[in-house]
Amino acid sequence: MFLVTILGNPIIILTISYYSHLHTPMYFFLTNLSGNDICFTTCTIPKMLMNIQKKDQNISYICCISQVCFVSVFVGMEHCILAVMAYDPYVTICHPLRYTIIMNPCLCVMLVLVSLFISIADALLHSLMVLRLSFCTEPKTPQFFCELAQLIKLSCSDPLINNLLILVTACVFRGVPLAGKIFSYINVVSSVLRMPSSVGKYKAFSTCVSHLSVVSLFYGTGFGVYISSAVTDSSWKSAVAAVMYTVVPQMMNPFITA
Repeated sequence: MFLVTILGNPIIILTISYYSHLHTPMYFFLTNLSGNDICFTTCTIPKMLMNIQKKDQNISYICCISQVCFVSVFVGMEHCILAVMAYDPYVTICHPLRYTIIMNPCLCVMLVLVSLFISIADALLHSLMVLRLSFCTEPKTPQFFCELAQLIKLSCSDPLINNLLILVTACVFRGVPLAGKIFSYINVVSSVLRMPSSVGKYKAFSTCVSHLSVVSLFYGTGFGVYISSAVTDSSWKSAVAAVMYTVVPQMMNPFITA
């Protein structure tokens, strides 16, 4: 799965870079999504594979905090880029005559940079707050990587501030992009349904189906992780759910977008 991810996503990036007719806003965002998927998978899977080979499940404290930070950055970027990608079909279908004016190269670059800045700020905030926690015994997390929520559970410090911070940032940095996706696709669907031509409806829906598949896969596996963590105490099931969230969407994106 790791090899498919780190080989498939670069092919998407190289293909988009090579063919000039693919130099459009949607494919620009797709390039950034593929790059983010490579980084997201690379910050967790290689360490896990190394631990399996050495039969040693330990990770240093500094490496663990670093992993928490990087995972938070790339998860945040995934949320933001998917929201930005939802904005593109909204402009395409709802404001077709103004598309080239609205989705200009400057705006596209700015949207990606803002997404990166928000993700880094969010990740640094959580990582610095984790540093204030203390651990009474040698912590053992049921995941194959250092996850923020699991690390907070293992602390013997009062986690109230950390949990409140997770709740607030989740509502702001996760809820706003999700609301943006919902708003975009409600408007897209309503605009498509008003089209008199069935051919036009088909073309409009075909431009959105791949992105909807990526979004559904990402959020579906994400909700599966939190639901499984809430209803089961099995570390094996939690680890499987985490793999579905952190590996499967990144592996499947090249096939869906292709």
